Amino acid sequence: MTLRIRTIARLTGIREATLRAWERRYGFPRPHRTEGNNYRVYTRDEVEAIRRVARLIQQDGLSVSEAIAQVRATPLQELPEPERLNERFWSAVMVLDGDEVTRVLDEAQSAMDVEAYCDRFLMPLLREMGVRLDIAREHLASAFIRQRLRQVLEGVEGAVDGPRVLLACPARDHHEGGLLALGVHLKRRGWRLTLLGADTPAEALHSACTQLRPDIVALSFVRRREPDEFLEVLGDALRACAPFPVVVGGSGAREHLKTLFTLGAQYAESAEELVAIWNQVRNSQNRRT
Repeated sequence: MTLRIRTIARLTGIREATLRAWERRYGFPRPHRTEGNNYRVYTRDEVEAIRRVARLIQQDGLSVSEAIAQVRATPLQELPEPERLNERFWSAVMVLDGDEVTRVLDEAQSAMDVEAYCDRFLMPLLREMGVRLDIAREHLASAFIRQRLRQVLEGVEGAVDGPRVLLACPARDHHEGGLLALGVHLKRRGWRLTLLGADTPAEALHSACTQLRPDIVALSFVRRREPDEFLEVLGDALRACAPFPVVVGGSGAREHLKTLFTLGAQYAESAEELVAIWNQVRNSQNRRT
């Protein structure tokens, strides 16, 4: 599959005029020309190379000539395996090649342990999608990552007598990747999980809490909300979950910490922090009894 220069510019953030200037000055990239209308078209290898150059300029601060020289000096197949797999993933997504995406995810999974696969491969990909991809490609990529996280979670052997955690995204929040990764960590630590998933209304939280009486409720806020909306949604969730302790995480909650603590919730950035909060709650309960 090949892509036109307009698509390459949109997906890499490099303007069409800039790509043409690089081609004239550095001989990079080297697109093919269509017969008849002589349009520039780019293969997957060229897409990968352009993406790498863009990243070296934007993230590492290299000049254009330095970035192009580095990419030319180090072909994709010579990169360290995690970086090579990362580049292959983005390139496959750009050309909407689901079969190649699956192969990349399979190779990464076989090369890494469970937590490294989730934390250092899948989750960084998920976090970068919003700034790297257009809507169609973001939907494709996020669907693959969520599916893989669910497979990993299902593959972890469950405990029969550990603490019970209820996992959910609040109403109108559809980004459950972080919640799934948290579930992987907790399940590997012997916790029992009930996963309600994305866009869970307060009524569903209340019903689940009434039936399960969880030791703790973990809510993942990723969607950005205005202060009033955050206050409303979190307040509804806390009332629905009472009297059980609620721990909140996610980028959508980070900017509202004062509101969060004022309402009586806790905040955690990781499974380790959630477990520490749970231990504090348990110790406090034991002292009262």
